[in-house]
Amino acid sequence: MRATDQTFRAPWWAWTTVLIGAVAAAQPSRGLPELAIPDGFGVNIHFTAGDARQLELLKASGTKFIRMDFAWGGIERQKGEYNFSAYDRLVGDMDKIGIRCLLIFDYSNRLYDNGLSPHTEEGWAAFAKWAAAGAKHFAGKGVLWEIWNEPNIQQFWKPKPNAEDYSKLCLATIDAIREADRNAFIMAPASSTFPWEFFETMGKQGVIGKLDAFSVHPYRQTAPETAEADYARLRGLIEKYAPGKKLPIVSGEWGYSTGWRGMDDEKQANYLVRQRLVNLWMGVPLSIWYDWHDDGPDPKEPEHHFGTVYLDYKPKPSYTAGKVLAETLAGYRYVRRQDVGSAKDYVLVFSRDGKTAFAAWTSGDAHSIKLDVAGQKISLTSRDGQRQAAQASDGKLEVQLTASPQYVFFDN
Repeated sequence: MRATDQTFRAPWWAWTTVLIGAVAAAQPSRGLPELAIPDGFGVNIHFTAGDARQLELLKASGTKFIRMDFAWGGIERQKGEYNFSAYDRLVGDMDKIGIRCLLIFDYSNRLYDNGLSPHTEEGWAAFAKWAAAGAKHFAGKGVLWEIWNEPNIQQFWKPKPNAEDYSKLCLATIDAIREADRNAFIMAPASSTFPWEFFETMGKQGVIGKLDAFSVHPYRQTAPETAEADYARLRGLIEKYAPGKKLPIVSGEWGYSTGWRGMDDEKQANYLVRQRLVNLWMGVPLSIWYDWHDDGPDPKEPEHHFGTVYLDYKPKPSYTAGKVLAETLAGYRYVRRQDVGSAKDYVLVFSRDGKTAFAAWTSGDAHSIKLDVAGQKISLTSRDGQRQAAQASDGKLEVQLTASPQYVFFDN
């Protein structure tokens, strides 16, 4: 395919993220990856000591990041005494298979604030001191740090969400971490969806300008492409409270449960790939899928069925689809979205070593489109890795777009 004048131009945030990625390449122990495949693909996990089978599957999947709780109550059992041994093992195991860790400073500690989420000067100071000790302990290990998990919902902030208390916790924690490790990479708020009033409070309290990235969980039961408007609005809010900083957005947790009505294994696989590709299109350099592993056997419990592998570790179609994306487009960097005449059609352009590849799908009904091509040798690869040769006619390649992404390769 030849680029035409009718393209979705790369917005400022895409180029900003590329620049951030260049810094990360020079400082691999700190920053976010570039908009390249599979550098920013990750999964949430729920273990610190994975067995050999899990580690093997993770490595083979193309996963480059894991996200995991760094639990305050389990690390500080006596005031001022910290035991990081479980996380030493986790970080070490992941390093051996080429995976970086995103660790979440999270949850209450029975030693402070009566076991509720930190809401006093003592609680904020104790949390900040513990977080600083953790950041110092793992300095130079490539860890990304996140402050809390979904503090805007009652499930995770007790007794009920309080944006001002959370903001005060962030301010104390960020300052303490910076003093302990000036190179630490800090994100927040890891929000459940996009709570705009909560974000506004964070901005007014001065938290946003102190962050290295703004992390959100863009959950929805609609298609991944519907996140576009939320990302655009969030960029406007970030610019309002951190003008000129061009703070990157991170998709720190986002998945689709096959226990939801209307969702099945095949649709989950399509959405995993499309979510990761949409994030690249939106300039989001890190995509953490929830969840790595199904959490239970109950067919009526949606929380049990977010995984890319079943309870017995058998790979789901989503595992295969993610692996194929990671391998088929390995090393390709996002360039732009190509306009093919419909807002529901997605043709994303990638480049590697002077070669061009495309990821193509539609969020509407299946139909064919014709693409201008410049090369003679053309191939199509399906979401599941089936490859076939393709033939152009009069410089046009007919491609059938469906809900399932496919990849187009040709000689320039």
